[in-house]
Amino acid sequence: MTPASKRLLFWGPLALALAGVLLWLFRPAAVPVDLVEVGRGPLTVSVSDEGETRVRDVYVVSAPVPGRMRRIELEVGDAVVADQTVVARIEPGDPSFLDVRSEAEARAGVDAAAAARTHAGAQVTRAQAELDFARSELGRIRALARSHTVSENDLDAAERRARTAEAALAEARAERQVRESEYQVARARLMTPAASRSRVADCECVTVLSPVSGTVLRVVTESEGVVASGAALVEVGNPDQLEVVVDLLSADAVRVQVGQRAIIEAWGGPEPLEGRVRRIEPFGFTKVSALGIEEQRVNVVIDITAPRERWQRLGHGYRVEPRIVLWEAQDVLRLPLSALFRHGERWAVFVEHGGHAELREVEIGQGNGLDAEVRSGLDAGERVVLHPGDRVSPGARLAVRGT
Repeated sequence: MTPASKRLLFWGPLALALAGVLLWLFRPAAVPVDLVEVGRGPLTVSVSDEGETRVRDVYVVSAPVPGRMRRIELEVGDAVVADQTVVARIEPGDPSFLDVRSEAEARAGVDAAAAARTHAGAQVTRAQAELDFARSELGRIRALARSHTVSENDLDAAERRARTAEAALAEARAERQVRESEYQVARARLMTPAASRSRVADCECVTVLSPVSGTVLRVVTESEGVVASGAALVEVGNPDQLEVVVDLLSADAVRVQVGQRAIIEAWGGPEPLEGRVRRIEPFGFTKVSALGIEEQRVNVVIDITAPRERWQRLGHGYRVEPRIVLWEAQDVLRLPLSALFRHGERWAVFVEHGGHAELREVEIGQGNGLDAEVRSGLDAGERVVLHPGDRVSPGARLAVRGT
């Protein structure tokens, strides 16, 4: 063996070992990642927002006439019976104060009415005197007629004058009554609020009864005071007939259909309540969000289908968070949305295979914001990378974070 061969046999293995060490030292470091196993399970797609409960039919009891309403004794939560429970009592209102000119005109009217009344009294006195004279004259003529001193024609004329005088007296008395009434009307125009209160202390009031049986939900006007005709006094309804109203974004509302299942959460009870969509209102409205953004909203009404015993402590105007189920399945292949990213025109994931990242395109179905349905491209039990960053590429070594 030559000296060159000996040197090659000695240094060759050392050079190969050194090259291997250098390759191991300068190889790409493993990328720390979080992995999740793809599995099968239930998946629910829903829309939700903050809503509130309300009595289905709320009746507003209003004042039928204007006047002074006495204090309402009912309190919120009191039971009422249709056409029996007294909601409010309304008495006549006080007259208003007169300004200087109106008061002067009213006093002049009183003086004129008093003068007319005096004139009517004098007319009655004169008519009475005319009647007395006619009756006396009739008596004399009847006495003469019995002795055939006067003719029958004279007797008939005397009787006619007596009857005419009686009618004139009745007319004068009626005229006096009219003038007396006008005088009282003129005096009433001068009545002050203080005087009217003393006169109507024991008056008969208009009684307002409850139109339906149920519970007092709200007392709009509680204290005694003047109310106008049609003013709201009390709101009455049946708390056993509750519904939930939630205002959804119009883009979410178009996905909702009547009859879809709803899950009512954050209502205060230990378990969610079941519900069913009854109505989607056909018009939207603008609502400003907490960030100052104008949003188009649509009211969706949900009936509570859970037994009354489970939500008997719920009342009118309580806050709830209903979720309306748009789609659900009990056994689908699913993975977190955080594992997905766009690869061209399709969705893709990085699958862990032998400690390395493998790029895999997948077909996605339904999603709920957290998980997505996998229709093809993955099998149950495979592990995918969560939140893949720029360091993860096809073929990259992977190291499970925390191990």
